[in-house]
Amino acid sequence: MRSSEISTGFDPARLIESHQAGVWRYLRALGCDPTEADDLTQETFLTVLQKPFDDYNRSATASYLRRVAHNLFISQKRRAGRVTAVANIEEVDALWARWITNDNGDALLQALKTCLGKLTERARWALEMRFRDRKTRSEIAAALEITEHGAKNLMQRAKKQLRTCVESKIE
Repeated sequence: MRSSEISTGFDPARLIESHQAGVWRYLRALGCDPTEADDLTQETFLTVLQKPFDDYNRSATASYLRRVAHNLFISQKRRAGRVTAVANIEEVDALWARWITNDNGDALLQALKTCLGKLTERARWALEMRFRDRKTRSEIAAALEITEHGAKNLMQRAKKQLRTCVESKIE
């Protein structure tokens, strides 16, 4: 397909370069694993580029791409027979729109990295095991040599610290 058949009035490569990271991060916020986010990000741009599209401004385009990605995410879950609901999707969208300005989430990611560095090593390790390594609470408790309840409390406190720290850096 030639680019003139895809769309006119804008550069598709620039569109993808400008918004790919933001779409991918948004899909991760909705609950996609990295591979799903990769696939749906690609599908989002294919969907958008197959129809006439006007790139009015960065904010409107980002919002439109998020909506397309969201709809593809929901459709994928329905086809798979797995409905994964994100609690308060409107809240996720509102927070995303408020926190993610024109940088596809780079500032938010940097704030998170900075704030992770402020956690105790034990708290950071617990969160890494849970969210990066997908360990269960009992596996985390065993690795840290604490009770499951202790692991739960540690992670809850660490998440609260992270949220407070990140919010203070981006608002």
